[in-house]
Amino acid sequence: DYCRAPDLIDDGSAAKNAKAALAAMPAERRIIALRACDEIPAGAICNLGIGMPEGIAEAAAARGLLDSATLTVESGPIGGRPAGGLSFGASRRPQAIIDQPSQFDFYDGRGLDYAALGAAEIDAAGNVNVAKFGTRFAGVGGFVNISQTARRLVFCGTFTADGLETTVESGRLHIVREGRVRKFVAAVQLIAFSAARSREVGQEVLYVTERAVFRLTPAGLELTELAPGADLRRDVLDQMAFEPIMRDVKPMRTE
Repeated sequence: DYCRAPDLIDDGSAAKNAKAALAAMPAERRIIALRACDEIPAGAICNLGIGMPEGIAEAAAARGLLDSATLTVESGPIGGRPAGGLSFGASRRPQAIIDQPSQFDFYDGRGLDYAALGAAEIDAAGNVNVAKFGTRFAGVGGFVNISQTARRLVFCGTFTADGLETTVESGRLHIVREGRVRKFVAAVQLIAFSAARSREVGQEVLYVTERAVFRLTPAGLELTELAPGADLRRDVLDQMAFEPIMRDVKPMRTE
């Protein structure tokens, strides 16, 4: 195991570097990272999954949240600023590093206040698939352990996939090119996250995309936020295989 010495505490460059990293991200990834970061409670112990949630580490660092929230990844780092891309699994300036089985003991014991995970398919009930795509089965990894136990869950993913291109100008989202694959489907191919079980244990669950935010309710998926510049019919409802609950849709932050 490893514990950080006091003289290795961050020198203040993390926020500057993180802001540069955010600025370099594709617009859709930056929007999702910033909005998902909004949901981190003060003092929370968090897990960030691979893929889209990786950007949340940069958002948290840019906002100076690394001292008030503890970011972890399943390979063992606790604290610091988790790395992304091919370096996923490592962290910059972690407070400690423990072995992976011990990390999962902590996760399985409901130690997480917040977890941000990817989502490949989402259905009307709120179920999530991350593992099965046609005849391909990628497996779930630690997704089940984390998604079943965290008190607050934020699923992160673009609204469509394969070719999506977006920009943000003056706080307004522009969809330059729509993705060819719809991710909000009538029924997921495989239930990796069960919305029914989540409701039973009282989890808070959000689904954050670049153009809309949904939350899990007893009746299913509810649309709660719409990005400025996005058209409700064309950019959201027409890209879904079902119509979500809509009661009080508020503007979504895009910057």
